[in-house]
Amino acid sequence: MSTINSGYIKIAVKSEIPIGKMKKFKISDKEILVANVDGKFYAINDKCTHQNTDLSQGTLEANIVTCPKHKSKFDVTTGKVVSPPKILFMHPKIDDETTYPVRVEGEDVLVKI
Repeated sequence: MSTINSGYIKIAVKSEIPIGKMKKFKISDKEILVANVDGKFYAINDKCTHQNTDLSQGTLEANIVTCPKHKSKFDVTTGKVVSPPKILFMHPKIDDETTYPVRVEGEDVLVKI
């Protein structure tokens, strides 16, 4: 990874994250999930806000990532909670995910932390 001017960090090349896929990256002390939705890249925090599970181990359908543990759903384009955890008789409130600006320069995918 290299830092580009204006605080963006190169984390990947576009081919590393095909359309409809996502990948986890560690940048400093942060774990970031980068998703490719219809050719556009988005970055959110990789840890589910419910129980800190890696979202990158879940599934991505269109722009919705589903946590593998309790099936919380987040919109990777906004970081917003789409569906809370599915736990019998419980309805915990969870926070939205932190989002990070993404920029593509040529074949490089850059994220600003």
